[in-house]
Amino acid sequence: MKIRPTQHDDIAALQQVLDATALFPSELLPDMVGGFLADRESPDIWLTCEADGRPVGFCYAVPEQLAEGAWNMLAIAVSPSVQGAGYGGAIVAHLEAALNARGERIMIADTSGTDDFAPTRAFYRKNGYSEEARIRDFWADGDDKVVFWKSLR
Repeated sequence: MKIRPTQHDDIAALQQVLDATALFPSELLPDMVGGFLADRESPDIWLTCEADGRPVGFCYAVPEQLAEGAWNMLAIAVSPSVQGAGYGGAIVAHLEAALNARGERIMIADTSGTDDFAPTRAFYRKNGYSEEARIRDFWADGDDKVVFWKSLR
C-alpha cells in the first residue's frame, strides 16, 4: 500500500472508485481536484492510496474557514474490491499524521444519518471519531447530517 498526493493520472482510476461506491457523480471529480493539481500552494489535501501500483482510494480535506487549526474531510472512498482491508483507515491515518505534524487541531467529517450510511458512521467510529452533532433533516426530509469529530493532537 502506498499513500501519496493525488496526481492528474489518477483521475480515471478514481472515477472508477466513485462509480463503484456512488459517493458522488464521478464526472465532478476532474473539476473538484483541478484546483489542487494546478496550484502548488493550494491548502486543500487530496491523497490517493495505491494497491499493486493502481489507485484504489482517495480522501479530500480542506481547512475550515474562520477556524484555527480545524479541518474538514469532505470525501473518502475506497474501491469495494479492497474495502475492509485497511485502506480507508490507512488514508485517514496518513492525513491525520500530516495535519498533526503541521500543528493542526481537529478534523471533522459530515455524513448522512440514513441506514444506507450506517457503515460510513461505523468507519468513523472505528477510526476514533465521535459523533459531535446531528442536524435533523439537513440533506433532505428524514436525512440528518451527522458530524463526526476527532482531535489531531
